[in-house]
Amino acid sequence: MTVANRTKGIDPRVVELQTVPRPVAAFAVDYPNGHVIPWHSHPRAQLIHATRGVMTVGTGDATWVVPPHRALWMPAGVEHTIRASGQLALRTLYINSDAAPDLPAACRVITVTPLLLQLILRAIDLPTLYDANGPEGRLVQVMMDEIARLPEAPLNLPAPTDPRLKRVADALIVAPGDSRSLAAWGRAVGASERTLARLFPIETGLSFRQWRERARLMHALSRLADGEAVTSVALDLGYDSPSAFTAMFRRALGAPPSRYFAAAAS
Repeated sequence: MTVANRTKGIDPRVVELQTVPRPVAAFAVDYPNGHVIPWHSHPRAQLIHATRGVMTVGTGDATWVVPPHRALWMPAGVEHTIRASGQLALRTLYINSDAAPDLPAACRVITVTPLLLQLILRAIDLPTLYDANGPEGRLVQVMMDEIARLPEAPLNLPAPTDPRLKRVADALIVAPGDSRSLAAWGRAVGASERTLARLFPIETGLSFRQWRERARLMHALSRLADGEAVTSVALDLGYDSPSAFTAMFRRALGAPPSRYFAAAAS
């Protein structure tokens, strides 16, 4: 893909920020529900965060669903696309890779602590050409240190490459509430249950059950951000009851859906 194509359809302000002579450039923009940022990449690494709404971020290798209180670290040069669920308040950082030698070389979701959130919001308010050697530069360095030390949050959905696994994964992405057993999926794609069970962790790092549950969680996050009721989402995703869905949601994100989205809106 050419450099021109990498920035086609991208806000020209974002393009300009890639050459700012500062280690970090911060940017704030709001998008409506359903807005899609087309495939593109940046010369700088990026911390993609939204204070409101849910982002679905796709790369060639995986899909991430990023709710409030989480952010996606995107290394420089990685092609990606973003879709908004709910009103999206994007608060993102563009980071010179030379200024971030300790940060990951691959995409990962991190938890946004209250401290990191305030640092991001403060960085948004800094002048573009902030004093890199003064208090503003020290604030940016504290923010970088905070990003580097945060643990990964498991909100990615790795894409398998084996054709049989890919057929299963593609079907579950479209219909994550499909509750067929792995044996039934094996019959559908021409593989034994044992073969599929062996290949899922090899290709995705997750068992079939874990992969399907994560696909359901990510699908649920987008629908809940759109304002759908927990009960309808839970039943559509194959859970026996809203309480079973809520238990899964709490295990993954630390709070039930109502409290999680209420905290994000506050």
